[in-house]
Amino acid sequence: MSSHSGRFSLSVAAGALLVASLLSSPNAQADLTLARDGQARCVIVRQAGATPAEQRAAQELADTLRQITGAEFTLQDDPDPVPARAIIVGPGATAKALFPEVPFDELGLEGIVLKEKGRRLLLAGGRPRGTLYAVAHFLQAECGVRWWTPWATHIPERPTLRVRALDLRYQPVFEARDPFWYPAFDATWAVRNFSNSQSARIPDELGGCIRYKGFVHTFNPLVPPQEHFDKHPEWYSLREGKRTPDHSQLCLTNPQLRDFVVERVRQWLRESPEARIVSVSQNDWHGACECEPCKAFDEAEGSRAGTMLDFVNYVAEKIATEFPLVAVDTLAYQYTRKPPKTVRPRPNVIVRLCSIECNFREPLEAPANVKFADDIRGWAQICKRLYIWDYTTDFAHYVQPHPNWFVLGPNVRFFARHNVKGLFEQGAYQSFGSEFSELRAWVLAQLLWDPTKDDRALIDEFLGGYYGPAAPHLRQYLELMHQASAGWNLTCFSRTDTPFHSFKTLAEAQRLWEAAEAAVAGRTELLPRVQRGRMWLGYVWLSLWDKLRQQWAEAGGTWPLPESRKEFADAWLKLAQGEPDLPWTKVSHLNESGLKPEKFVERFAP
Repeated sequence: MSSHSGRFSLSVAAGALLVASLLSSPNAQADLTLARDGQARCVIVRQAGATPAEQRAAQELADTLRQITGAEFTLQDDPDPVPARAIIVGPGATAKALFPEVPFDELGLEGIVLKEKGRRLLLAGGRPRGTLYAVAHFLQAECGVRWWTPWATHIPERPTLRVRALDLRYQPVFEARDPFWYPAFDATWAVRNFSNSQSARIPDELGGCIRYKGFVHTFNPLVPPQEHFDKHPEWYSLREGKRTPDHSQLCLTNPQLRDFVVERVRQWLRESPEARIVSVSQNDWHGACECEPCKAFDEAEGSRAGTMLDFVNYVAEKIATEFPLVAVDTLAYQYTRKPPKTVRPRPNVIVRLCSIECNFREPLEAPANVKFADDIRGWAQICKRLYIWDYTTDFAHYVQPHPNWFVLGPNVRFFARHNVKGLFEQGAYQSFGSEFSELRAWVLAQLLWDPTKDDRALIDEFLGGYYGPAAPHLRQYLELMHQASAGWNLTCFSRTDTPFHSFKTLAEAQRLWEAAEAAVAGRTELLPRVQRGRMWLGYVWLSLWDKLRQQWAEAGGTWPLPESRKEFADAWLKLAQGEPDLPWTKVSHLNESGLKPEKFVERFAP
């Protein structure tokens, strides 16, 4: 959030929801002193009826302020009277009495308020997670704390800590925020960085998270072909004149099937009362039904999303009375990506639009992605709860350079401008050590919380905070690969053998990573972080060795690696296997199919 004085407001687009305001009160003190010379100047107040998450927020505040200042901050439980200098945590009765002007009932599930009045500071939010977010926002925006990864944190040392007068109310743009990268699955890190992903398995004492029953591709789990095809072949897709259980979808116009799925969904939700979203969505392949009723319906709607949405609407309507708090989630994916002409999602239906076909080197609103941009605009006009499944890695090669770093911010803002309510940013989710996984997880988490943040500034901040003196070289590396990949169709299943993986580019990249490593030589905390980059580049060197040797021979100059491919492969494998005391340095998956580093290097044995 901006730190300049005067009235400050932000919105993601003209006419969009006003998500925050930051005001300098004319009657407020210039600042609020929380600690002076390592001595606490205020107490932290917990209130009667505080939830476990709010109690955790107060403890997190006290612990982190102690780390910053060296001072011990007293936690008081609803003192009467409240001390003149106090931080009140949570939206309890004391907060409402001292801050009657705050519209607590408008904070929803995750809205936050930070407000200073008369030497007292309120940090509160909606339930269940808002107060934790209010404390995390305060510690980051006002105190300079950064939780880069679950294992790397920046806590500034400030024995005297003053904060400016605050009057902030913020409602996150996205109701569902999932930076789906492996380092982001740590529950504590997720809460501190405003992620409510179910993949982080956030317990109730940390505010919980969005919970699904099923996630995606649930047609087969709902109607298992091995159980039902023999008795009801008519429930499955007609393809080329034949019903088949093999890689089939469902016959979405079949009345008996519809009622069967309704009962299955009810069964699922009774089994999982904590779920607030249930997935009724196509299997992860093509094979839509071509029977006459399905075909006619889809042709009239101009999209196979016609039968899909009509089917999901039917289920959503039937379960609404028993499960009024549950939404039914479906996909606009591959053959259902285009919105239908007349069918509209019910209010309790979530449509999750997928960007899998796009060029991820370019922003999603660029000419290269015009068809997807048209589809999101179409869905935004008709869907009140539009979610996005976006792709931010290369599933075929988790560890090779994937230069999409500079489109992350523009894409998140594009989604925010088009009525998107939930964002799932799928990355390398099976292993530590994937290419810049830590950077992407943190940058995406920050952007999902506040899309107006400067993504390039976030990248620079992470490089400096996580890699230290190596950062300038790595910033040059990002620019090098970005420029070298211009014009390339960067998919989420890209090849290794691409024009920007040329000897000239890789040799310069190798030089930059070696310079980065030299910059942190002897820094035991930073060196292993930088060494990951040699592994990412090494994957490409090994994969294209003969071709790169030929290019080097034609270009002349110095070969930057050992002469022996086997020797280089052995060193690469040792790096990939990680350090025993640093679990995050070990790579278990090189791609989504499960290729292990040991198996990868077998091909380079003499």
